[in-house]
Amino acid sequence: MIKYFDAHTHTNFAAYNEDREEVILRAKDAGVGMNVVGTQLDTSKDAVALAEKYKHVYATIGLHPVHTTKSYHDEKELGPSFAPPSHKASEGHGKDSKGKEGKEGFTSRGEVFNVAAYEALGKSPRVIAVGECGLDYYRSDESTKEIQKNAFIQQIELANKLGKPLMLHIRPSVANAMAGKNAYEDALEIIKAHAKVKGDVHFFAGDWGIAKKFLDIGFTLSFTGVITFTHDYDEVVKNAPLDMLLSETDAPYVTPVPFRGKRNEPLHVQEVVRAIANIRGEDFEKASIQIMANSRRVFGLDKIV
Repeated sequence: MIKYFDAHTHTNFAAYNEDREEVILRAKDAGVGMNVVGTQLDTSKDAVALAEKYKHVYATIGLHPVHTTKSYHDEKELGPSFAPPSHKASEGHGKDSKGKEGKEGFTSRGEVFNVAAYEALGKSPRVIAVGECGLDYYRSDESTKEIQKNAFIQQIELANKLGKPLMLHIRPSVANAMAGKNAYEDALEIIKAHAKVKGDVHFFAGDWGIAKKFLDIGFTLSFTGVITFTHDYDEVVKNAPLDMLLSETDAPYVTPVPFRGKRNEPLHVQEVVRAIANIRGEDFEKASIQIMANSRRVFGLDKIV
């Protein structure tokens, strides 16, 4: 029986290549279900494959805004960066000097959103959302913003067509990291103009003012292990209705206390639920039951066989 739900995790990433099944089964044994989120076409395919293999695993498919243009390389996502001359960058795969299969970093490419390919993936009954899509101004410059916006709109339109919620990735620039400006405001404008579905604001990092704007249009807010070691978001966690909050790990990133310094995994979403309950001054059992119910409602989990 699923008692907790990790609304946003990446067990499809290279960080789990050595022990992926063990990580997924540890979560199952603890009553933790998970939403494995794609960030581009290949990781979206991997997410669907995992969801079709394990009953407590679901998938989200989409193109992360940082993947719409050439960007930095994250080994936790794609593994070691290498680009053998015999393989085209657009393929995103190759072999290292030892002959092992691997994937090139995002320094080698920027993905154009392939509507037909993602729509085909989205027809799987195990796909519960479209994303993570949105706007990321943290590392971007002005020249990339329009590309991100166009990809975002295409994914909103796909979500509308599939009738599935959005999984939003919105990250402000460094200057506005706590002000909740630019990326959040731009995303809200696009959502209001194009979205016919609701969704979740993954890894919410804005203030209460911006939080209210998303809550007012029916979007839930999800929090990660960050709330176990900083008080920056306590006001939002306290003031938001409990039935509009979700728990997530964003694993392998932002490992919660008391596991700081180790790779994160879906099992640890329980610590996020505990932190939400503590910040709100509510009973842990009450909070965990409600947050699980929220996940079922937002993603339509009860409708999936």
